[in-house]
Amino acid sequence: MAPGVMLDMRKFVAPEFVFGLGAARLAGQYCRNLGARRPLVVTMAELLEYPWCRDILAGLAEHGLEYAVFSDVSENPREHEVARGAEFYARQGCDAILAVGGGSAMDCAKAIGIVHSNGQDVLEFEGVDMVAKPGPPLVCVPTTAGSSADVSQFAIINDTTRKVKIAIVSKTVVADTALVDPGVTLTMSRELTVHTGLDALTHAVEAYVSNANGPVTDLFALEAVRLVGTHLAAAADNGQDLDARAGMMLASMYAGLAFSNAILGAVHSMAHSLGGFSDLPHGMCNAILLDLVAAFNYEAAPGRYRDVATALGRGMGVAPGPGREGVLDVLRQFKARLGMDKRLGELGVRREDLPRLAELAMQDPCMVTNPRQPTREEIEALYAQAF
Repeated sequence: MAPGVMLDMRKFVAPEFVFGLGAARLAGQYCRNLGARRPLVVTMAELLEYPWCRDILAGLAEHGLEYAVFSDVSENPREHEVARGAEFYARQGCDAILAVGGGSAMDCAKAIGIVHSNGQDVLEFEGVDMVAKPGPPLVCVPTTAGSSADVSQFAIINDTTRKVKIAIVSKTVVADTALVDPGVTLTMSRELTVHTGLDALTHAVEAYVSNANGPVTDLFALEAVRLVGTHLAAAADNGQDLDARAGMMLASMYAGLAFSNAILGAVHSMAHSLGGFSDLPHGMCNAILLDLVAAFNYEAAPGRYRDVATALGRGMGVAPGPGREGVLDVLRQFKARLGMDKRLGELGVRREDLPRLAELAMQDPCMVTNPRQPTREEIEALYAQAF
C-alpha cells in the first residue's frame, strides 16, 4: 500500500446482513421488524415454483403479514416493468418490499421503491446521487451468487428507448437487510452459476483496481477474487456442492461490499452498453470483456493486477507468470476452465454497432473510476477485439 493511502478519506456503505444456511427463512421476521404489514414481493415468475421460495412466502404468513406478488420482471429489467411495479405497489396498499431473486429482481425492486417514494420516472434517477427520497423498507434475499445487488448502492435498469442499461447509484437504494442464504442457490443452472460467478469476479477485480479503492474495499475485493478462484468451478461442476455454493455466495457478498464503495470500471461500462443494446446476460458480457480491459488498463495499475492474478491463481492452484502476460494468462485460463469462450460476433452483435456501443459506454458513470481513462475510439477498439 502506497504511503499515505490509509490517511485518504473514504466512505463505506453497507446494509445489515445475515449470512448462512437458512437465512432466507428469516424474511418474514425481518419484514415485520421493519414495520411492514403488507410487503410487496418482487421476484421472477419461475422462482415461485421452487420449494425454498414457497417457504419464504409461508414465512411471511406465519409472521402475520399479508403480501402481494409482482413477478413481471425480465432478466434485464425494463423501465416499463418498474413503472408497472410501482403502480401495483400503490394499488395493493403495500408498505415495504421483499426482493427475492437475482440482480434483475433486486434491481427492479429497488427501482420500484424509489419511483413510488419520489413520484418520478425511473430514468430520471440515472447517475450518482440523483434520488431525493429513499424507497420504503427493503429486504433482499439474493438467489444467485454474483450480482451483489443485495449489498450494493447500485440499481441497473434497461432504458428500452435508448437501448442501454442505466446505472442508478445512491445510498437510497441500499437494502435495509440482506438475507444471504447459500441454500437457495442449489437450484441454479450451470450456465447461470458461471455467468453470475464471473460477474462477482469482475466486481472484485474492478473494485480493486478502481481509482476510488481504499484499504477496506481492498480487503473485501481480494478475498472475493480468491474465493471465486477456489469455488466457482466446483459449484459449476456440481451444483449440489453446498460448500462451493457457500464460498461463491460469500464471494459475491464481499465483491458487492467492495464495488458498492470503490465503484467499478470500463468492463462494467462496456457491459452495461452491450447488455442494454443487445439484451445479453450481464455476467457473460463481463466475462467476454474482462481480460481485454485488463490488458488495456495494466500499465495504469500493474501491481494491483498482479495482486488479482496472485489471488485468483491461489484459488486455482496456479502461480501467475511475470508481467502483463502472466496476469492475462491467469484470467484466460480461468475463463477457459469454465467454458467461457464466447465472442461478440456469434452473439448477434454487428461491427456496425460498435461506434454506438462505445458512445454509450463512455457515458456510463462506472467509467469515471477506471484506472486508465480511455477515448471513445479506444473503447470501440476493445469491442472489436471481442469479435
